[in-house]
Amino acid sequence: MDIISTLFYFIITIGVLVLVHEFGHFLAAISCGMRAEVFAFGMGNRLCGWNKKTKFTFGKLPRDLDLEGDTDYRIAMFPIGGYVKILGMIDESMDTEFLKQEPQPWEFRSKPKWQRAIVLSAGVLMNLLLAVLIFWGIIYHQGKTIRPVTEIGYVVKESPANLAGLQKGDKILSINNQTITNWDEIELSIYTESVTKDLAIEIQRGEQRMTLPLHRSDVPDISEERFGILPSGLIVYVESVEQGKPAEKIGMQPGDTILAVNGIAVGMGSLQDEIHANAGKEVLLTWMRGTEKMDARVTPNAEGFIGIGLGTVYNGPTDHKKYSFFSALPAGIMELKTTSVLFLSNIYQLIVGKASLSKSVGGPVKIAQMAKRSADSGIINFFGFIALLSISLALLNILPFPALDGGHLVFLAYEAVFRREVPAKVKIVIQQTGFILLLVLLAFVLYNDVINF
Repeated sequence: MDIISTLFYFIITIGVLVLVHEFGHFLAAISCGMRAEVFAFGMGNRLCGWNKKTKFTFGKLPRDLDLEGDTDYRIAMFPIGGYVKILGMIDESMDTEFLKQEPQPWEFRSKPKWQRAIVLSAGVLMNLLLAVLIFWGIIYHQGKTIRPVTEIGYVVKESPANLAGLQKGDKILSINNQTITNWDEIELSIYTESVTKDLAIEIQRGEQRMTLPLHRSDVPDISEERFGILPSGLIVYVESVEQGKPAEKIGMQPGDTILAVNGIAVGMGSLQDEIHANAGKEVLLTWMRGTEKMDARVTPNAEGFIGIGLGTVYNGPTDHKKYSFFSALPAGIMELKTTSVLFLSNIYQLIVGKASLSKSVGGPVKIAQMAKRSADSGIINFFGFIALLSISLALLNILPFPALDGGHLVFLAYEAVFRREVPAKVKIVIQQTGFILLLVLLAFVLYNDVINF
């Protein structure tokens, strides 16, 4: 049943995103006076559909059927995504029969460049619009919670933050002269600013103000590891207890909140450091269970483990902002901007070789897993995941790569600059090459998904 539900959420997610994308192309084409021969949900052979001429029918349409400008709205065999076939356009179907005839006024190739550019960009714009609408709805429904803290609660040893000189208790005032007021701004600024610039982190340490420099190459890939700082106000709790391990023997249970080791207050990183530092030595562990304070002596094993899985919960100050129906819209647009910047920064890191392809790119299996996980955690999280994936689909499609919308726009730009069209044979070769490369990439990410399943 788990596999069935995972597959179900995958089909829903991909189906919605691709249909919205293709509907954008379809709507723009019709609005510009072009004809769309097919609008399909799913891929492969036609199962059933409707058009004005044959009405509702099952199976394939007759090959010699002339729809006379109407569209066949169909459901295809494989319920993954969809497509729209615009007359007079060389697309992924590689259909070139129309080139044997004179251009017709309703064909894509006959329209002005600006109209063709709108049609090519409309799918991307629809995906971005979908993301804005989802963010708008989520923010209006539940508002936004901000952690108004800039004080560092822990610095991971040997991390970029540690090597830059940041210390526990430092308050971050600005990054590259941009004033910092909350922890979310810290994380966003670090990963967006470091894409093209070195960092200048201004901090308050006691009574002293100082600026710590950090080269952009020293900031890790966001998909691979963290910068190495945690906010103050985090509480460490026990997520799981391994059977037969020291933690179980002293009675620790999931949900317990760990306070101190040998009387020294600990957080997420410092707890692990203290436990590892006392491998094979008895320590006094103090924790809370509800309102009851408990302690016991425990001896970590030779590797410095006591058999618990840890989690953190933020227990510091928060600001919860409610939004009206209309004020939630600009907040949704800002969420789109923030997510897009992070996504593009990751693409840039991939291009320059700073990010790992195997860790940054996910395929169908990973998407299915994340769709199922987000759906299990609630409808709001599921919609949020769809919004994030919709942005990813939009920005990937606009990249100037053959077989993508961006690749078609490159052809159009060439035509505008050199005042002549790219020969059809050249277009097909480039499109086929791009399609093959995309299939190779898909095979790689699918393999990567399977070995990391």
